[in-house]
Amino acid sequence: MKVLVTGGAGYLGSHTVLELLAAGHEAVVLDDFSNASPRAMSALGMLANREIAWTEGDIRDAGCLDDVLGGGGFDAVMHFAGLKAVGESVEEPLRYYGTNVAGTACLLERMEAHGVRTLVFSSSATVYRVADTEDPAPLGENAPTGAESPYGRTKLIVEELLRDLCAAKPDWRVSVLRYFNAVGAHPSGVIGEDPTGVPRNLLPCIAQVAVGRRELLEVFGNDYPTRDGTCVRDYLHVVDLARAHIRAVEYLERRPGFAVHNLGTGRGHTVFEAIRAFERASGKTIPYRIVGRRPGDAPVTLADPERAREELGWTAEWDLDRMCADLWRWQSTHPEGFE
Repeated sequence: MKVLVTGGAGYLGSHTVLELLAAGHEAVVLDDFSNASPRAMSALGMLANREIAWTEGDIRDAGCLDDVLGGGGFDAVMHFAGLKAVGESVEEPLRYYGTNVAGTACLLERMEAHGVRTLVFSSSATVYRVADTEDPAPLGENAPTGAESPYGRTKLIVEELLRDLCAAKPDWRVSVLRYFNAVGAHPSGVIGEDPTGVPRNLLPCIAQVAVGRRELLEVFGNDYPTRDGTCVRDYLHVVDLARAHIRAVEYLERRPGFAVHNLGTGRGHTVFEAIRAFERASGKTIPYRIVGRRPGDAPVTLADPERAREELGWTAEWDLDRMCADLWRWQSTHPEGFE
């Protein structure tokens, strides 16, 4: 297949581009580089041993989308482009709705116009309504939704848009993948997560402390109803996540319509457990301080990935220690990211 990857120079998109190529597909990247570096494209080309076509552009720009899709031959789109920080979305809801919702609507309109009707959408576990208890049941795809942040609500709104689109136009094929905290890096250490500004996610913050870019880690709350008072998350290796996208787009070849799958391990780790795992991987001590809770954070999010195993034939393979080891390999060899 020939696949357009929006946000393909970013953390998740770049790893998925490599997996697409490894599976024998063709990838074309669209990215505005607002949270990615053009150097990622050179790194991808080196790893893939080929030049990868890419365009700098915004999913809100219909003319740009027409130029890219008008090149013809596309079978599918993998849609990663969007804003993704929970805390930032609380502070800047208009920006998040404008990019994540309006931008996706623009993309879908231009896909329809060019006859490209297969989409794999990057969603999030933040769409779920999470119980405020120490041991909530793992979240299956039929668990109640009720996002607690503007970021999560933008993902949920886009999911509903896609569901309505498939109901109205039966020739559309849509896979919604709900992520549970992707971390790690490519085993080569050549590509990895390179966030602009202060990282909004835990493991990149820990890695930057370990490499000396930041003085210490801020732990947002130690009074949650969990085993050590810190938030519990289901961490997933980015390569496992990328491989799930290949299974998803190939699944859509066999099955039209709308599908939702969780991507996670089904195992949860606290903030303190993640710190200790990274200390084991890096040999570094991670200094931290406890600060107040961060708006929009849930105590526990844990996936039930059984549907993905049954329908996509996908299971996460790599554990938290492997995630931390690969992340440290990337961060220690690229202390300033791609710069």
